[in-house]
Amino acid sequence: MDPLSPDEISRYHRHILLPEIGGQGQQKLKAARVMVIGAGGLGAPALLYLAAAGVGTLGIADDDHVSLSNLQRQVIHDSGTIGEEKTESAARSIARLNPHVRVRRFEARFDGAFAATHLGGFDLLIDGSDNFDTRYAAADAAEARQIPLVTGAVGRFDGSLTVLKPYEANAEGEPNPGYRDLFPQQPPAGLVPACAEAGIVGALTGVIGTLMAMEAIKLITGIGEPLVGRLLLYDALSARFDTIRYRRRKTAPSP
Repeated sequence: MDPLSPDEISRYHRHILLPEIGGQGQQKLKAARVMVIGAGGLGAPALLYLAAAGVGTLGIADDDHVSLSNLQRQVIHDSGTIGEEKTESAARSIARLNPHVRVRRFEARFDGAFAATHLGGFDLLIDGSDNFDTRYAAADAAEARQIPLVTGAVGRFDGSLTVLKPYEANAEGEPNPGYRDLFPQQPPAGLVPACAEAGIVGALTGVIGTLMAMEAIKLITGIGEPLVGRLLLYDALSARFDTIRYRRRKTAPSP
């Protein structure tokens, strides 16, 4: 691993003070290559905190442009970037925050073909997308590449997230569950309304997106207990967190 420069040691001093992370953990963050799907409500806070934490390479996959209605929750963008590609706007914000982070921009929608071409250059995937087609594609691609997936979702006043490592076994020697063990089939089109139709509290995406960044930091540095086999649920109106455990199904549905 590359050594930390004096500037990096000063920048990440609060991390390095933590025995669980220290200099070695910070070097792992520097060496990490993380792909983030979406520079929107979930991807924006995840990208900012991962950049601030010193993740060395961040990939951003998003084919959308910044609009005024995004700014209520997508805090990596601002009024001056309306109309720009989200990847470009996000990359500039990251550069201002931490010049030590390399950003790779992909103005494309994440799907199986995209993953086959680009995901091989990354060792962790974060899914901040807002549709089920992308979520299932991300789960399949991460499992095929045998890299961890941090995936989250939000709706109006509630959110959820989990970590997937179905290519490994748990402490009992059982295979970890995959995305289809949690959500066997996609819901019918139109059943789950998009935030443009139902609305959403902007700060909610910050809560879930920041938790996704925290899970990624744990996975990279090897600390704590990631949310593997556990779905974390957050109800913003009651300020309540709940955790549901789930396991590999006996007969997993085919893709």
